[in-house]
Amino acid sequence: MIKRRTTKTVNIGRCSIGGENPIAIQSMTNVSSRDENALFSQIEALENAGCEIVRIAIPDEESAETLAKIRRRTDIPLVADIHFDYRLAISAIKAGADKIRINPGNIGDITRVEAVVNEAKAAGIPIRVGVNSGSLEKDIIEKHQGVNAEGLAESALRNLSLIEDMGYDDLVVSIKSSDISMNYDAHLILSERTNHPIHVGITEAGTVRRGKVKSAIGIGSLLLNGIGDTLRVSLTADPIEEVILAKEILESLGIRESKFNLISCPTCGRTEVDLKGLAEEVERRLLDPVISNDIPSGLKIAVMGCVVNGPGEAKEADYGIAGGKGKGILIAKGEVIKSLPENELVDGLIDLIKSETR
Repeated sequence: MIKRRTTKTVNIGRCSIGGENPIAIQSMTNVSSRDENALFSQIEALENAGCEIVRIAIPDEESAETLAKIRRRTDIPLVADIHFDYRLAISAIKAGADKIRINPGNIGDITRVEAVVNEAKAAGIPIRVGVNSGSLEKDIIEKHQGVNAEGLAESALRNLSLIEDMGYDDLVVSIKSSDISMNYDAHLILSERTNHPIHVGITEAGTVRRGKVKSAIGIGSLLLNGIGDTLRVSLTADPIEEVILAKEILESLGIRESKFNLISCPTCGRTEVDLKGLAEEVERRLLDPVISNDIPSGLKIAVMGCVVNGPGEAKEADYGIAGGKGKGILIAKGEVIKSLPENELVDGLIDLIKSETR
């Protein structure tokens, strides 16, 4: 069991993060923030995929006006992402944002930051203070002779203190870097010096192929250390992919219960069935809502390819296949049920699971 570090609770619309609340999954829309229908469709798709908080870039007043229209169509928590123009933050709050994300360093002088803080305070919504390695303050870069973990943490803590000194502490903090080691070290420093909820992620992780690896390592290592109250995977891809991977990270760590845990061997020269095809088809079938809604969560299912480890692994699972030469055996709760030809194994396994768990 992973022991999370203690942070205070912050409410973002219907979603609460920090404290004893579950780690929430976020993503960010990538369609035009001025296109109401496209924006709403993507938000709806993200919610259906399991996203719990949606962030929207607000680059101009037209986007803020669109946010107000979207607010009337959905109750999913909406976060307005603001850079440079403090007036857009105020407009987004008035449009119904549940939280705003700002980097005080690029909003302008302290009076502008204070204007945003006062508006958030009046609306009763939190502010996420976001610091990225690509936008550190010049004096911090000079002090640390470059961008490093200490500088990232220092910037975040400075900006948190700036807003706290204005009498507001309904805050969430994030520090992100595309450098996994720097990101990790900065979070260790930050988590020891604040009890504000921490939003974690690896910024600009890259394409789906490479970004998945960087995100899984970078986010997973923080979560294993008990750091993180909400997360976003950042991929150069459809944001649905971000939500799917975020769920997989949480499930792999045991933070969220997985519908099933599929175990399959990597294959070798002893394999005499199409194990890759069998495993992929079992996974596809178990992810089908029609089937997944009829089976309990947390099942361990093994799809194994040969007689060396196959029977043993399959017997340790709730249900499994152990392949042979063009055929295989079905196993349930450690007992061999029957042998079937290769082309009947998947149907047989699914039918067995459904019949024993309905």
